[in-house]
Amino acid sequence: MRENELLSIENLEIKYILRRSTVNAVNGISFTINKGERVGLVGETGAGKTTTALSILKLIPEPPGKITNGKIMLGGRNLMETSEKEMRKIRGNDVSMVFQDPMTSLSPVMTVGDQIMEVVLLHNDMSKSEAALRAREMLELVGIPGERYAEYPHQFSGGMKQRVLIAIALACNPKLLIADEPTSALDVTIQAQVLELIAELREKFNMSLLLITHDLGVVSETCDRIMIMYAGRIVESGPVRTVYKNMQHPYTIGLFNSLPRLDIDTDRLEPIKGMMPDPANLPAGCAFHQRCPQADERCAQELPPLTEMENGHCIACFHAIDKERSDG
Repeated sequence: MRENELLSIENLEIKYILRRSTVNAVNGISFTINKGERVGLVGETGAGKTTTALSILKLIPEPPGKITNGKIMLGGRNLMETSEKEMRKIRGNDVSMVFQDPMTSLSPVMTVGDQIMEVVLLHNDMSKSEAALRAREMLELVGIPGERYAEYPHQFSGGMKQRVLIAIALACNPKLLIADEPTSALDVTIQAQVLELIAELREKFNMSLLLITHDLGVVSETCDRIMIMYAGRIVESGPVRTVYKNMQHPYTIGLFNSLPRLDIDTDRLEPIKGMMPDPANLPAGCAFHQRCPQADERCAQELPPLTEMENGHCIACFHAIDKERSDG
């Protein structure tokens, strides 16, 4: 690993082996996250984003899930070789995750303060009174009065519950925060507040961030680098400004064309035609070729490799690569 590298994933493959089929959830992805870097992972539902995030914490449910290939390096340590006991020390301490649904991620029978304190005690050598003080400090840090320590999750709104989850995730100052659709269950106003809070705390603690989202606007405001995922593979990645100004993969272009724009007057948005392929029955070649307006026979037969063009901009599309090279 390079000196500034925090997380490195190489050729990761994850399958869900069911009785009648095998779901190919993640199909040989590789990427890195540097110390203090903010990376956005974008794609349709079913693209493999959450499965990728869960693999970093080794929380893939086995069975039916199984990591069939790849290496996950965190700070120079291969997580694939760590025991469950070692992983319990890593989760929350080195890597934390804010899950999608705040309504179901908290225990309804424990006070929010006790749930924060539980994480603090697990990873720190301190007394219960010191851990309780730390829990109150974390509540204050995310904008919740410390005196609400003894209240239960049902006494909090959705936005407040998400703040509690962030407090739990950051209680031990992790090196990497994974935020999986952290605002999907919240209204627009609260979404903005939660994202602003994550940005402030990330900067305060100098953490790396992996943000999983459908929202390209959120990535543009929050992240340094973006990875576009389709059918378990990364099809385009690079610095946010580079990709947004010079998007090359037809899927990335389709995502942007389906967004409403203020500078163009149009009656209808332009959706991507067709549906994402069944991950239990992926087509040969490029998984996007059945929906792609540029696809030819080569696309249907060969898998395009993720190829770096310039300034860290990587593309997995034969036509886009050929065009970039001819233009260059």
